[in-house]
Parts: sequence; structure tokens; C-alpha cells
Amino acid sequence: MFLRRQPLTQRSWLRFALQMRGSVIPSVLLPTVMCGAFGAIVSLLHELGLPMSLPVLASVIPNVVMGLMLVFRTNTAYERFWEGRKLWGGIVNTVRNLARNIWVTVLEKDSQDRAGKIETLQLLVAFAVATKLHLRQEPPDRDLQALLSAARYQKLQSMNHPPLQIAFWLQDYLQQQHYRECLHRYQLASLQTLVNTLVDYLGGCERILKTPMPLAYAIHLKQLLLIYCFTLPFQFVSELEWWTAPLVALISFTLLGIEAIGIEIENPFGRDANDLPLDQICVTMQRNIQDLMSLEPASARSLWFEQSAYYSREAENNELLET
Repeated sequence: MFLRRQPLTQRSWLRFALQMRGSVIPSVLLPTVMCGAFGAIVSLLHELGLPMSLPVLASVIPNVVMGLMLVFRTNTAYERFWEGRKLWGGIVNTVRNLARNIWVTVLEKDSQDRAGKIETLQLLVAFAVATKLHLRQEPPDRDLQALLSAARYQKLQSMNHPPLQIAFWLQDYLQQQHYRECLHRYQLASLQTLVNTLVDYLGGCERILKTPMPLAYAIHLKQLLLIYCFTLPFQFVSELEWWTAPLVALISFTLLGIEAIGIEIENPFGRDANDLPLDQICVTMQRNIQDLMSLEPASARSLWFEQSAYYSREAENNELLET
């Protein structure tokens, strides 16, 4: 599903450490420069003889308090990222289970049944693609159009919740097969449970998307970071003098970068480099479904023929008894 990372050589390790794509350097560069510039101003004023050294400011925001707040912020964001990954892993496994069970257990009484099963397996991939677009708050696209009939695609364009509509079509198909006696009631119950599980995973993703970090906490953490970074020059200037600005910039870069990482992974369903590779996951599911459809489910046809032969023999016996 994911590309295997090659072992890092010394050269590739350095290139990996300095790459910009996927890093938080662009988002923290400006505030880091501002903090370093402020440290340089404090150093200049100290060299001019003004009393700028205030070591007592080190106790305003203790290092332990700032560290714990940043750790909590990052851990909370990573929990959301990992929860999103587990939910999408559940979607992948449930789609595979549903596809395999539909392909094997649904009886094929005529030539149209095979086409209906293929269309339904395509619906399973469409559910994943529609879920991805729904989480990104994007309208139906060409990838989704390729998996649906023209009528269904047009219907989805007018729906507020496309994944839920696709789940409705899936369950409606299973119910129809039960009415046609192509599915036993126990098989129907098992498959409907899997459809319900898909909707549950969808709801879990929506919970992550619609429950961001509380605004008051995010604002307060940024305020504390700014206060902490802008008080650093007054703590160091008497001992470091002109080295104050580089050290303040380095510490600010570290702290602001940790906070920016939390913001970067807070919503794992977007298109950023640090988000979940949902496009690749959907492509993998499509390939799995195509591989499955290349197999011949002998049981789906043989069971129907066996049942037909059984009912034919029963009918013949009844006719003989009547005569």
C-alpha cells in the first residue's frame, strides 16, 4: 500500500534532513527570524549600556510547563493522525471482506447477476473515494465518476452526503438479492453488518474532522510561546552578548516547530505531505477489487445449479405422487 523507504545512506540522510517538502520550516521561518531579530536588538541595546539583562524572567514561564504543554499538543495531534489511519485501515479491510463475500456467496441465476455483482464491487471502491472527497470537502470528481453509472453519478452530485448514499445502494442491493433468494438470511445479516461497519468508520473520520483542537487552547499556547521566546534575550544577553540572537532563533525554531507539527498532523485527511495517503489507499483498493473480479467464483454458479436440480427433482416427485 505504501512505498517502501530505502535505507538512508549518509548522503541521503543529509538530503532528507535538509529537504523542505513535508517540513515545517516554511511555516516557522518568519516567527523564528522575528525572535532572532528581537534578540539582536536586545544585544545592541545591552552593548549601548542600557540595562537589558533580566534573568528573573526565566521564572515567568518555567521550561517544564512549556515543555509539557508542547508535548500534550503534539501527542493529541498524533493521536488524531493515528486514529485516522486505523479508521482507514478498517475501511480497507471491510471493503475487502465485503467484496470477497459478495463475489463468492451471491448466487448467479442469470447473466445479469454477474454484471450486478461487478457494479456492486465498484460501489465499494466508490464508497472509499466518496469518503475521501467528503472528508476533504470536495465535490464528486472523475475518479468517482469512473466507478458509477451516469444516473448514480448525477444523483450523487445533488446529495449532501455522497458516502451515505452509496452505503444505501449497497444495502439495497443485498436486500434485493435476499428477496431473489440469491442470499440466505444469515448471509444477508453478515453482509449488512459489514456495511454498517463501513458507516461506523465513516462516522469516526467525521468525528476527527469536525472536532478540532479547542480554539482557546490553541490561542493560549501560541501566546505562551511568543511570551517565552521574546523573554529569552533578556535572560541570556548578559552572558552571551552578541550570541544571544542566534541562540534565541535556535530555541524559537525548536519550540515553534514542535507546535507547527501538531497543527500539520491535526487533520490527517487533506492533501499535505504529512497527511494520510488517501489517494494511494483508494488506488490500492481498486486494484484489489480488479484482482478479485478476475477470479471465477465457481460456488456462486454451482450452488444455483444444485439448488435448481434439487427443486426440479422435488417437482418431478410431486408430479409422480399426484398421478
